[in-house]
Amino acid sequence: MAGGNLDIVHAKFANPDRYTEAIVRIGIVAVEGSLLSAITGLADLFWMTGQALRAPPPGASYGMSGQPIVNFDTTIASADGNPLRDPQGRMIPVDASFEELTQCDVALVTGMALGPDRLPPVSPTIRHAAAWLGERHRAGALVGAACAGTFVLGEAGLLNGRRCTTTWWLHHVFRQRFPKARPVWGTAVEEQDRIVTTGGPLSWVDLALHVIRREAGPEVARLAADISVADSLPLPQLVYAPRGFVNATDPLLLQAEQIVRHASPGLTAEALAAALNFSERTLHRRLKSLTNESPKEFITRVRIEMACVLLERPGSSVKQVALQCGYGDETSFRRAFNQLVRMTPADYRRWSTSRNGGPTSVPRHSANGD
Repeated sequence: MAGGNLDIVHAKFANPDRYTEAIVRIGIVAVEGSLLSAITGLADLFWMTGQALRAPPPGASYGMSGQPIVNFDTTIASADGNPLRDPQGRMIPVDASFEELTQCDVALVTGMALGPDRLPPVSPTIRHAAAWLGERHRAGALVGAACAGTFVLGEAGLLNGRRCTTTWWLHHVFRQRFPKARPVWGTAVEEQDRIVTTGGPLSWVDLALHVIRREAGPEVARLAADISVADSLPLPQLVYAPRGFVNATDPLLLQAEQIVRHASPGLTAEALAAALNFSERTLHRRLKSLTNESPKEFITRVRIEMACVLLERPGSSVKQVALQCGYGDETSFRRAFNQLVRMTPADYRRWSTSRNGGPTSVPRHSANGD
């Protein structure tokens, strides 16, 4: 193996007590075209968290007194143990081969460059990585993927029948390539059966914080988020995607969206089904297969996407936006908006204004109305 680190790797796995009070062994997959920043960024964030646990920032209190110090021990692995090139030609350091790295508590794969067809590649190396990740999951490890790395989990069959997410602009391709998976549109993080997926080229940060929360607890995750100045509760991807993006590729979704947009307040799933000449049961089955949403969830999403567009325009009050989006009750609108967007309507307006070059304002991520 390259790098001369195999003895160190084996020593850490054989004698973890010599190195830390509590060790979490993390394997990070490297394939040709992996993003160097994601791989080394994961390793750095886990390492920084361990350092901060030993010497917390002055004045910080995270309620971890008396808890064993957790050490996140990372090993970067490739198929043959040799270093690889990232998309820009830089070397990705590698510590072990897949065959050598057989014991880990967590196994992660990050984003990678798209192929000439602008799609996540499928190659023997990818399939090798997929097989290794499948083996680690069957052995009991928590398995995770960020951005196009979710396609590697798909190749492994790990996402069949499971809720997952991927980068918003890869959503349609993902659904076509892995029809047995259950991708949830627009979410930032999904986990089911010890399989974690996140969306976006920089979502390895969200993946790392989720792993830290799962393996070391919420207080350690908050510490990790604070020292890295990251949000421990990431915004859903739907606030970044073009409105209506997920509905644009299917005539049924486009028709249903138009009905919701022009419906009176109080539109029910039954009424939507009737307008589409479906039974409610058939509509439920069709929407689940297309967007993994129930009719009620579809109606709510379309309305909230409408609200986001209206809130980005000056002039309308939150109450007026609620009425325009089919909500007769402003409280119900605020609740639905906050549940889907993870901030209140007023916070979203400030956030979008700042994003579009207006006065800077930080959303409060409040669960309360405003």
